[in-house]
Amino acid sequence: MADEVDEHGCALLPPLLTPEECALLAGMYGDTGRFRSTVDMRRHRFGSGEYRYFDRPFPEPVQRLREELYPRLLPIARDWYAKLGREAEWPDTLDEWLAICHEAGQERPSPILLRYGTGDWNALHRDLFGDKVFPLQVVINLNVPGEDHTGGEFLLVEQRPRAQSRGTAVLIPQGHGLIFTTRDRPVPSKRGWSASPVRHGVSTIRSGNRYTLGLVFHDAS
Repeated sequence: MADEVDEHGCALLPPLLTPEECALLAGMYGDTGRFRSTVDMRRHRFGSGEYRYFDRPFPEPVQRLREELYPRLLPIARDWYAKLGREAEWPDTLDEWLAICHEAGQERPSPILLRYGTGDWNALHRDLFGDKVFPLQVVINLNVPGEDHTGGEFLLVEQRPRAQSRGTAVLIPQGHGLIFTTRDRPVPSKRGWSASPVRHGVSTIRSGNRYTLGLVFHDAS
């Protein structure tokens, strides 16, 4: 999977949540007390749809996945920054890293629950919430493609050095995760390695509803 992320900027993971856990998390969307804020994507011209940031304490699956995925993604993140000649400031545990984020003023929790209905979509963007950034994140589809919704492919667009942009589309199965690039990633160049900027989004939902869990590994300012 690390090789696939290096090659394409994203990689599909095995199932991370059971169908029951997916239904449990999607069903939490209406419980506003679990969230710190709600964003209307159309209002902010981010696309169409809505998402909510979880407040602490997180649901057990969200807390568990963040803690267990972080150390598995850390070797990739450190390798990328070594190639780009950047300082990799991430410690070995998520708690230590989040403490660094909080000291820098990034104290607001970042796990996201997104809700898309028919006709909704997500514009290409990056989830940067301050100066402290972890270069990888994970998104999990909580619904069954082809049954609960059609459309809604995950989109990744990468600007290659001195070349046209490259796009990747992935239809994520229910409960599976997708690792993808947060901001940029190293790609081979004549100078050795160059940073290739990356943005992500979601294609139009053609029918049904799609709920998604987004796991960002840096908190927000």
